[in-house]
Amino acid sequence: MKILKIKENKKEFLDLLLLADEEEEMIDKYLEDGELFTLYDDDLKSLCVLTSLKDSYELKNIATYPQYQNQGYGQKLIEFIIDYCKCKNKFKSIYVGTGDCEKIINFYEKCGFEKSHKISNFFVDNYKKPIFEDDKQLIDMIYLKRDLY
Repeated sequence: MKILKIKENKKEFLDLLLLADEEEEMIDKYLEDGELFTLYDDDLKSLCVLTSLKDSYELKNIATYPQYQNQGYGQKLIEFIIDYCKCKNKFKSIYVGTGDCEKIINFYEKCGFEKSHKISNFFVDNYKKPIFEDDKQLIDMIYLKRDLY
């Protein structure tokens, strides 16, 4: 298993990025300035984008191809990102935002994140089409936080 930081041609991974963020316009807002990491185990399994805020990091897109989900790839990638952020020693915490979906929130909690806050109507106000997860329309963005130290 290897994890690579992609510096060029990030849009080549658009198919996988779109699994976690359904509108290319939204991806364009953070992909260029964000740090893209890919996880390979023979072939590409998972990726994520890390951005910097004023005083923290944020995971903006974490996606694993459906046939490789529930095999630990996302968790391994998050563990790598946590260690990467600790080595940078720039901020004390990292956030991740997601829809109000129990299985995804449980995944992040399993990775050491705790619920922090929510942005009401985020998905309704920022996406052209309704976004669904497990047959439930996503309305609010739920933020989770993990302290790095």
